[in-house]
Amino acid sequence: MDIPSKYRIHETEHWRVNHRIDTVLPGYLMVGSKSGTNALYDLPTGALVSLGPLLARAQREVETLLRPKRVYIGRYDHSPGHPIHFHIIPVYDWLETLFWKDERYRVLASFGRPAAEPETDGAELTFYIWREFCEAPNPQQVTGPMVSDVVELMQSAFLVA
Repeated sequence: MDIPSKYRIHETEHWRVNHRIDTVLPGYLMVGSKSGTNALYDLPTGALVSLGPLLARAQREVETLLRPKRVYIGRYDHSPGHPIHFHIIPVYDWLETLFWKDERYRVLASFGRPAAEPETDGAELTFYIWREFCEAPNPQQVTGPMVSDVVELMQSAFLVA
């Protein structure tokens, strides 16, 4: 997949880091392989060796520059034609507040839990983020920098060794 230049952040021999192109959530990054494979076991050794440090760096930059409450890192892929890639998803306090205000998601979070325990997990928040900040025709209003500002911040951060 060709990533538009306005979303590109960093590139190594084996990987590309970009802001997710279909989201308004600031700091939602993608780390994608330059190889065509969709399997870790098919990646060259150099790609495997560099993956951990690159994911760690992406997480550190998101946490340092954007200060989310937490950062999720995961691989969710079953789409043919896409090389292996990883999602770096910031979860902000304001995002959790919006989650809890939405009855549709509050019901999910309370399923199987006592009503007095307002807790959620990564799966529920990730589902919320995908539906409300990526796929919605009218996405939720975000708090914080715009995606274009985040891309510039991240580009500068990745330039520093």
